[in-house]
Amino acid sequence: MRPLQTPSQTVGPFFKPALIRAGQESMATPKTRGERVTIDGRVLDGDSAAVSDAMIELWQANADGRYDHPDDSQEKLLDPDFHGFGRAATDEHGRFGFYTIKPGPVPGPGNLLQAPHINVCIFARGLLKRLVTRIYFPDEPLNITDAVLKTVAPERRSTLVARIDQPGILRFDILLQGENETVFFDV
Repeated sequence: MRPLQTPSQTVGPFFKPALIRAGQESMATPKTRGERVTIDGRVLDGDSAAVSDAMIELWQANADGRYDHPDDSQEKLLDPDFHGFGRAATDEHGRFGFYTIKPGPVPGPGNLLQAPHINVCIFARGLLKRLVTRIYFPDEPLNITDAVLKTVAPERRSTLVARIDQPGILRFDILLQGENETVFFDV
């Protein structure tokens, strides 16, 4: 007898009551080392309508380029005041925001340095699994040689680079599908 399989289901929309806690969007404290940055954005569907019940997770290295994770064995400093993880829900207009630091470069394939970036996971109603992307920083010299960014078609790379809204505030909108869809990685 063959076992029955559970059918696939979309994720959500249970994020706000079950997984979001106040303060998770503030990743940096007054003691955290590094350049402060606010990341504001919106999650939009294929019709450019706001996705009001999405959850965004960020995971990043500290200002020295080290992750607060046991598998990161680099001899770079750990920052006891920075853990590199944040979570936020979108509001009724699809908006989200994070307060963090600019991460340092981390080793990539062949131990070449990757450009400073923030890893992003998007969970939303209608998705069968999370979407994964990255936020790169504008005017970052290492963007030119970043091994992951180089795998993206040149005309699509702009969907991964935040825009400067004003000093210290970056804008990063996530388009789930359609023209100018954000590049997502199959991980």
